[in-house]
Amino acid sequence: SSQQKTIAILLVVHCDWSEDMWSGGKATSRCGLCNPFEFAEAARQLKKEAPRIQFGKIDVTHQHDLRKEFNIREFPTVKFFVDGSREDPIDCKGVRQASVFITWVKRRTGPSTVLINSTDQAEAIINADDFVVIGFFKELHNDCVEVFCETARDVPEMPFGMTASEDVRANYGIQKNTLVVFKKVGVQNGTDVESFVSQTSVKIFDVPVENHILLFTPTNSETFNAIYENYKSAAVEFRGKIMFVLVDTNETRNGRVFEYFRIRDIDVPAVRILNLTSNAKYKMPAEEVTVENLKEFCQSYLNGKAKLHLSSEEIPEDWDKMPVKVLVGKNFNRIVFNKTTTVFVMFYAPWSYDCRKLLPIWDKLGEQYESRKDIIIAKIDVTANDILSVGLDRYPFFRLFPAGPGYQVRKNISEAKEKLNSKILL
Repeated sequence: SSQQKTIAILLVVHCDWSEDMWSGGKATSRCGLCNPFEFAEAARQLKKEAPRIQFGKIDVTHQHDLRKEFNIREFPTVKFFVDGSREDPIDCKGVRQASVFITWVKRRTGPSTVLINSTDQAEAIINADDFVVIGFFKELHNDCVEVFCETARDVPEMPFGMTASEDVRANYGIQKNTLVVFKKVGVQNGTDVESFVSQTSVKIFDVPVENHILLFTPTNSETFNAIYENYKSAAVEFRGKIMFVLVDTNETRNGRVFEYFRIRDIDVPAVRILNLTSNAKYKMPAEEVTVENLKEFCQSYLNGKAKLHLSSEEIPEDWDKMPVKVLVGKNFNRIVFNKTTTVFVMFYAPWSYDCRKLLPIWDKLGEQYESRKDIIIAKIDVTANDILSVGLDRYPFFRLFPAGPGYQVRKNISEAKEKLNSKILL
């Protein structure tokens, strides 16, 4: 199969470990920053279980070109290369234990979740660990499942399972697409399942409170205790109306959350409100996280007076110089909604494997129609630009914006393809 032909190369970038950690020799770190023992143990075990995975190490002390090419800033850095390609290696961040590292690798070379087909299997998985994440879905071929599996790859510390079994969903009283975190709090019996689920689960896809406020701050900062007390005090007044969430900016696995809200290091502490129904985001106008500012922000939002926070990258100087034009929030409407040009846009996320696979194909499409003045092939990074005029529920997402009055948006991708074949391409 194609999966068997895939060769995954794991490259460990480090600073001068004195012995060959992969061969079984004792590994030591001269710089004192690296702790290679866990990685060495994981490598030895993986070489036995998955010999097609190759391991290598580089001391970048003198390899300045490689250090620059792969943007090495901390030690040790572990990068995962697939099919021998140097492009877009996957970083392994925040993983320091051998067992967790092995799980991280296995979830990238095989299934990232366990498929649950029966109630007995679900109970066995739940009872095996202190924390277990299970996705309950109506069917397994949708975008929610893709996001769930992608998340499982990034959280190797916890077991992940998923099911589309009606019996399993009925056993736990779940009807909608729901993600549940099961926490072991003692011996459970059958009569306690409903209360156990409601008391110890976190439901992502079926949250009763659609308004979430998030505080982004490092939990080890000198100001954290004061800020957090203010945050908790404000939360009391809005219980049942707004869910208060704390996001630790020191936790590397929260990277996707920072990316989604466009939070940079210089922005923290930062406060945002997210409406789960519309995906609209709001930024607290005040910089200081006080009880008064938090209450004013929340009340303004509930009263419908808060201003939407729309992020956009700056327009690149060469945005229209390549076959595929680069769109950002600031030029999207001007380019896409016009009377003379048909625009075909790929909405992509840089972290998505499917998006990375399709980008070269999109470039070829751009080359094919580069000479056409009435057609534009474009792309936009949706992780860095907010586009409210287009509802996005998956990545990659393609939409055709036909030329003509009214700036009609053709929502059906099959109709878009038909229009391309029958009208534009002739």
